[in-house]
Amino acid sequence: MGTGPVAALAQERLDHRFKGLPPDAEGLTVGALAAQRRSLFAGGFITPVLTLSAEALDHNLAVMERWAGERGLAFAPHGKTTLAPQLLERQLEHGAWGITAAMPSQVRVYRAFGVRRIFLANEVVDAAALRWLAAELAADPEFHLVTYVDSVRGVELMDAALREAGASRPLNVVIELGAAGGRTGVRTEEGCEAVADAVAATSTLRLVGFAGYEAEIPGADEESVRAWLDRLTGLAVAYDKAGRFAGVPEIVVSAGGSAWFDAVAEAFAALPPLSAPVLKLLRSGAYVTHDDGQYRRKTPFNRHPEEGELRPALRLWAQCVSRPEPGRAYLNAGKRDVSYDLDLPEPQLIRSARDGSVRQAKGMTVTALADQHAFLTLDEDAELEVGDWVGLGLSHPCTVFEKWPLIPLVAGDGTVTDYVRTFF
Repeated sequence: MGTGPVAALAQERLDHRFKGLPPDAEGLTVGALAAQRRSLFAGGFITPVLTLSAEALDHNLAVMERWAGERGLAFAPHGKTTLAPQLLERQLEHGAWGITAAMPSQVRVYRAFGVRRIFLANEVVDAAALRWLAAELAADPEFHLVTYVDSVRGVELMDAALREAGASRPLNVVIELGAAGGRTGVRTEEGCEAVADAVAATSTLRLVGFAGYEAEIPGADEESVRAWLDRLTGLAVAYDKAGRFAGVPEIVVSAGGSAWFDAVAEAFAALPPLSAPVLKLLRSGAYVTHDDGQYRRKTPFNRHPEEGELRPALRLWAQCVSRPEPGRAYLNAGKRDVSYDLDLPEPQLIRSARDGSVRQAKGMTVTALADQHAFLTLDEDAELEVGDWVGLGLSHPCTVFEKWPLIPLVAGDGTVTDYVRTFF
């Protein structure tokens, strides 16, 4: 067994906090239960139970490591997708430059588990958070942090908090480029100039590049995404020519969720040489588990199947607990267990409670969710009995992981080989 804070997760004792796990595992450590290699279906697990496919996870990690490497991209996957240190560690082992965070609280989790390079994709104006970041940077010379700025007022607040904290080294910042009607980020080139001037007037902040998130462009399509990327890279080139990055060891240009990373790679490949090395940073997060909805539809591999594929790694197993009338059934999993903000769960497999046989789920659709129930509409010839297990494909991994503090990692034969801890 390894050492360090991630390895130490195996020593956590199991109790009522961890839903879905076998009740007779109470008091065991996570590592001891994993060593038993129980069957998901015969090992005492309680439905509903969320699972991760070991094989799909391995595949997705390898695919994106290869894909980014072939294109000369650094990779800082968005860790808020899983907030699971074991998975973050595996992403780093698969060549990630660092990990992206959305909030200072997530940075605290990453730091607790030894992450040294963090891209914080938000403007931080909370004085308490800035004091903590300044202290972390002062305490660890190897800690490398880059964060957003998107307003003159934000720069003023950051500068005041960092000066009050006695920050010992400047905080590296990138201007976030937004889009009209989108989420955060500066809307205009004139606005970028004002923010850059404000940063230059401080001693606590250092401008190192530009970044943003193309999927938040209203009605994002290939044309609008590529036009936005042209603005992003054009600003980086123009600011370098104007000397605004003078003295920085590297210039950061960053974008890329899980829907447009092909366009990001092409735009970044077209960047000319600049006055310092360019860190071309991709931040896709959902790739690690992919899904059976939003990202299955939107993955760039649909446009470029010759370049590979991602495989859905998440599956929720629930049981049919009621067949009260023809054409209707209910499962014991609902909004407290699955994502539902983008798509409802998709019935995929049925495991018979009579003989353990597994078949494809046919003629059934989840039409609604209550807190703890899924409503199934059944075709006339659909086969489903009370007690049967139903394997559900899920959409949008970001809103699944947050509901499960400990997730079984399951091999293809149903053997549980490990447990993944989350920190939401």
